[in-house]
Amino acid sequence: MELTRPSELKALLERHGLQLARRFGQHFLVDRNHLEKILAAAALTPSDTVLEIGPGAGVLTRELAKYAGAVVSIELDRHLPPVLAEVMAEFDNWRLIEADALKYDWSELDATKVVANIPYNITSPLLVKMLEFRPVFSSITLLVQKEVADRAKATPNSDAYGSLSVFMQFYATVHVPALVPRNAFFPPPKVDSAILHLIPHATPPVDVPSPEAFFAVSRAAFGQRRKMLLGALSHGMNRPREEILAALNTASVTPDRRAETLSLDEIAAIARALV
Repeated sequence: MELTRPSELKALLERHGLQLARRFGQHFLVDRNHLEKILAAAALTPSDTVLEIGPGAGVLTRELAKYAGAVVSIELDRHLPPVLAEVMAEFDNWRLIEADALKYDWSELDATKVVANIPYNITSPLLVKMLEFRPVFSSITLLVQKEVADRAKATPNSDAYGSLSVFMQFYATVHVPALVPRNAFFPPPKVDSAILHLIPHATPPVDVPSPEAFFAVSRAAFGQRRKMLLGALSHGMNRPREEILAALNTASVTPDRRAETLSLDEIAAIARALV
C-alpha cells in the first residue's frame, strides 16, 4: 500500500464511500520526500510512544508505526476509523482513539513525542495544549501553515514577530526544517506549509515570577502593539502609568519602545519589576 500515490489514496477513500471533509481541514500529504523529512526531524526510536492528532487516511500513521515503539492516533471524524483499520491492519503497535484531541486527557497515553499533520483550523489551540502539557513531550513535529511557522520562529523587530512568537519561544526551542509546497498535498490547500519542530523546555528559558506574570505583560504589550509600551501596558494591565514607568526603568526598557522590539528577556524583566 503506497498512499503517497494520489490515485491509490483516492481509490482507498472511494472504496469506503468517503469524500474529504473540509470542516476538518483534511489535506493529506502525498509527497514521499517531505514525508521522510518529517520522520527525519522526529528522529523516532523503538522506545518512543508517538501521539498523532488527525491521522486522516493514515498516510503518515503507517510511517510512524514503522519506526516508533507505539503510536496512538486521535481522530474526530467518525467516518475514518474503517479506513484506518484497513490501512493499519498489519501493525500491532498502533491504536486509535475516537475523540476530540482538544478535549481528550493526554496524560493517560504516556506519549513521549508528538508527530502529526494537524488540522489547520485548530492549529492555535492545539499548540497551546501541546506546549502547556505536563509532563512535557521530548519533541513535537508538526505540519503547519507556513505563516504559523514564520511567526513561531520570528525574532524581535521582524514583521512576523508577535505574541505567538513569544509564546512558542517561551515554551520551546523552535526549528523549521523544511517548507512544504501546497502541491505536496491531496487535495492541495490554499496555502503553503512547513515542518515545525519543537523541543519543549523543561523549565522556562528566562527568569520569570510565573508564566502567568510573563504572559500578562506579553498580552498587554501586543494587545495594542501600535502604542508605545508605557500606554499599552498601563491600559492592558490596568496599572497606573507611574507604576508601569517605574517598572520599565527597573527593567532598563525605555517607555517609548513598542511590543515588537521586546526580547523574551526584556518581557521577563518587566514582569519581575511589576511583581
